[in-house]
Amino acid sequence: MNEGKKRVAFYTLGCKLNFSETSTIARQFAEMGYERVSPESEADVYVINTCSVTEHADKKCRQTIRKFIGKSPNAMVAVVGCYAQLKPEEIAQIEGVDLVLGAADKFNLPHLLGNGGKKSNVKIYSCDIDTLTDFFPAYSTGDRTRSFLKVQDGCDYHCSYCTIPLARGKSRNYPIDKIVEQAEAITYQNVKEIVLTGVNIGDFGKSTGESFLELIKRLDGVKGIERYRISSIEPNLITPEIVDFVAASSKFLPHFHIPLQSGSNRILALMRRRYNRELFAERIALIRSKMPDTFFGVDVIVGFPGETDDDFMDAYRFIEMVRPSFLHIFPFSERSNTPAAKFDGKIHPSAIKKRLSMLSELSEKLHIDFYKSFLGQVRPVLVESARRGELMLGFTDNYIKVSLPYNANLAGRVVGVKLLEVSNKGYVKGQVPQNVSAEKL
Repeated sequence: MNEGKKRVAFYTLGCKLNFSETSTIARQFAEMGYERVSPESEADVYVINTCSVTEHADKKCRQTIRKFIGKSPNAMVAVVGCYAQLKPEEIAQIEGVDLVLGAADKFNLPHLLGNGGKKSNVKIYSCDIDTLTDFFPAYSTGDRTRSFLKVQDGCDYHCSYCTIPLARGKSRNYPIDKIVEQAEAITYQNVKEIVLTGVNIGDFGKSTGESFLELIKRLDGVKGIERYRISSIEPNLITPEIVDFVAASSKFLPHFHIPLQSGSNRILALMRRRYNRELFAERIALIRSKMPDTFFGVDVIVGFPGETDDDFMDAYRFIEMVRPSFLHIFPFSERSNTPAAKFDGKIHPSAIKKRLSMLSELSEKLHIDFYKSFLGQVRPVLVESARRGELMLGFTDNYIKVSLPYNANLAGRVVGVKLLEVSNKGYVKGQVPQNVSAEKL
């Protein structure tokens, strides 16, 4: 520990976008002379970046805030993120919180913190989300293998269950030239892979008159970055042109995270989603026709108000038919100030639990089947570092998690790995064949 320097610790809840923004705030603190320490260490300042996508997320945020207040009662505690924008007064009621910063002020945190110690009164910096037009760029650092690059923020969609537009405002972005500059800055961290992240990244360009296709074409030309992944993108915004470009690119990987939310058209309409299941299936089929090896991660909400047993089984059979590679399953969470909070037909918790279990079993089967279909192949893996003697882990281009025997020379490199067998720990055991490199794949 560097005596004389103030210490700051960060704790991030929620999505990849939050992680990119935490990293950017951390760099601001470093520029002001702070020493960053782990959240398990004692610090002079704790910054908690929050999520509010579900009631469970809110509860976890409150628990985390109290944990750090208990760890260092004399430390300054600042809370930022979606929960801070949506419910600042609720956070301010927690004794020991010093600052609560909404969407417009979180990137001013180091300056708003000042040089003083703890105050008796909580300061809240909040904004009318409808007036927020600024785009605050962000990317994550500290990982030798990948960086999350924020390319878009906010959402103009108003799904009946979602508070994200209330927490992050309207869809907006930096111009492509500026995003490319951010990607070029990431190359100096010796990072091989960038994950493009945002709230609704397929909507990129609404504030600058550009398009997501134009963005990925420009990013493809950034020297030093070997791999790109596209994080969650709405099915109605996946165009044939985007699919064709990704299929032809040597850098953009066969990996798509596409929210479905329900496989029932009736429930999709109640959710106010901008597609039906036929369009969703069409997009999956289009991608598979160009990139047969693609990994599909799919979001599903269970127990939406009015979801009958017939609706659920209709959705279940649809998912079985489409065969995604993995399901991210969420029980419906009632959020205040959303239309769905007032919908009739609340689902009993026991029914939700049963449906969650059924979909979890299906997801596990689909995931294992996807892994097994590539056994015996040699695929490019970006290897992550590990402590000596431990297994090294990494991901193939199509997002298969792979384990390798420890070899320090492999860390941070993209290498050809033969996939041998599926482990019961959620990864595939692999080995590096002699005389095979990623360049030959």
